[in-house]
Amino acid sequence: MVESIPSLAALKRHIASLDRAPARDACARFATGHAPLDDALGGGLACGRVHELFGEGEEEGAVAGLALLWAQLAGGDAPLLWLRTQGAARVGGAPYGPGLAALGLDPARLLIGTMADDAMLLRAGIDALRCPALGGLVMELRGRAPLLDLTASRRLALAAEASGVTALLLRIGGAPTPSAAETRWRVTAAPSAPLPGNGPGRAAFALTLLRRRAGSDGQAWRLVWDRDRGSFGDAGDERHDDGRDRADAYAPLPGAELPLSAGRSAADRAA
Repeated sequence: MVESIPSLAALKRHIASLDRAPARDACARFATGHAPLDDALGGGLACGRVHELFGEGEEEGAVAGLALLWAQLAGGDAPLLWLRTQGAARVGGAPYGPGLAALGLDPARLLIGTMADDAMLLRAGIDALRCPALGGLVMELRGRAPLLDLTASRRLALAAEASGVTALLLRIGGAPTPSAAETRWRVTAAPSAPLPGNGPGRAAFALTLLRRRAGSDGQAWRLVWDRDRGSFGDAGDERHDDGRDRADAYAPLPGAELPLSAGRSAADRAA
């Protein structure tokens, strides 16, 4: 018993030192600009993690667009890589450069890699995530994607954490299965407020948080992309042109007013 006293005292001192040690730094995050969403996620989406975005076939444009915008926010000016299979390219077609530019994405920064099958796609994804010079990785998988099991997703997650590169997995027509993803989302296109003259409004997305590691889920948001600011807002933030709201946008245009002739009757003037 006497011999155990010094060891016990040393153990207590060691535990006390651990209590005083600084906590491990939290992972970096990138803000979307949508305050309620960023607040719910603790400041934004985690960088250097895997995030899954689910959408049906008719929603693939919305899912891909949101993934590319998130990848740009995560990577800044660094190049982005989009990996997909040859089958996905035949079904979904190629990205439209002017459409990307309309969203504020530089087509010259987007690299596209086409793989023979899902097995090659997953191997290429791990290799890409090991390159810290990459701004973000978008991986497109269609249908069930049985090769993307818990082991494969864990390998992707470890590679992302080691390099700090954020991975966005497009799950087109797939169903959620166990994975090591940090977050999991359901994405659909949302109606946007029209521009003056009934022109098409800003890109809008409806998304639901299906799962979040060590956090609550089930919340839903509507995000509106503001190309000029390079961030997302919500429905109350849909402003156009120089920042005027929609009511002001329909105000008469400035210009000279021509006086009506005083010698004409009201009926004549209305004719």
